[in-house]
Amino acid sequence: MNNQTFSLQPFASGESLANLEITGNISRNINQFSISYTFTGDLKEIAVAPPSNTPSRKHQLWEDTCFEFFLGIKNSQQYWEFNLSPAGHWNVYRFDGYRQGMREETALTILSFDVRNQTDKLVLTLNIDLDKIISPEQIIEVAITTVIKYRDDGITYWALTHRGAKPDFHLRDSFILEL
Repeated sequence: MNNQTFSLQPFASGESLANLEITGNISRNINQFSISYTFTGDLKEIAVAPPSNTPSRKHQLWEDTCFEFFLGIKNSQQYWEFNLSPAGHWNVYRFDGYRQGMREETALTILSFDVRNQTDKLVLTLNIDLDKIISPEQIIEVAITTVIKYRDDGITYWALTHRGAKPDFHLRDSFILEL
């Protein structure tokens, strides 16, 4: 079993983000993949969608507060983008290469995850079997990211690393964890 902790960094920003922190844990046991985000701080300024009674696959979740991660197969240009809304909505996109051939990943028809939202902490946890998209013997490279939208419509972009001059979660050299 491969288990790692992480801490995300905001893209260079002029505003103070000292009271916000995004940490978590990621693991892969054969093809059972788990990721958990813990977002702490003064969350009353953050726009967090309330839980939906009917969570479903939706587009453009990254326009609001959204927890994301990217999985790529080592030595391949192909990768997947996972979008998880605190409301329970989700989507998974498959790409043939850097921002090329984007399409919904139809092998995954449901993606349930747990969200616990408190005054000063939000915890989102996903457990998924990757068998439908990746074989167990393939090494995956992972980028972990988050889009945080403020109630005043400001947005910050968080990632393990920011390799570009502007926030770009699709840059393959940002997929820095191996599982």
